[in-house]
Amino acid sequence: MADTYTLQVAGLTRELPICKINDHLDIAAFIMFGDVELTVACATELLKKCPEFDVLLTAEAKGIPLTYEMARQSGKPWIPARKKAKLYMRKPVVVEDESITTTGKQTLVLDQKDLDAMNGKRILIVDDVISTGGSLHALETLAARSTGTIVGRCAALLEGDSMARTDVIALGKLPCFEH
Repeated sequence: MADTYTLQVAGLTRELPICKINDHLDIAAFIMFGDVELTVACATELLKKCPEFDVLLTAEAKGIPLTYEMARQSGKPWIPARKKAKLYMRKPVVVEDESITTTGKQTLVLDQKDLDAMNGKRILIVDDVISTGGSLHALETLAARSTGTIVGRCAALLEGDSMARTDVIALGKLPCFEH
């Protein structure tokens, strides 16, 4: 098997390292951190495809650069669901999910004030890659605790089983390598 996978997305080409997940599965690691050109291009292209929204919601970590750039370009606010409760959170709301790239259960937390900020708003959920859909489900669960409405789900890429999803706006697909 090759050491890299050539990806073309948002008019750009990147060589992604292939990483072992377990004895039967490898993935091509798509990392936006530090790649400003890729982040800006993906945000621009996703905004062209997404419905009207009032606020962006993402999970802490890899979805942050893309969500921030989409917020910057659109002028709309964004809210990151944190990996654990923070001291400033007066009323943390916690959900758990599982991710292909995170060992074990992953916790996502919003403060009640963030949920209140989504009340009555059109919410667009953003992530860099959707694989199993676990993080997406956790974000949907958090959003459902507000009176806002999820108007869309988007990601730069769909991976693995999620490649067949029709409810997520994406710029491309990223295969998994089973062996």
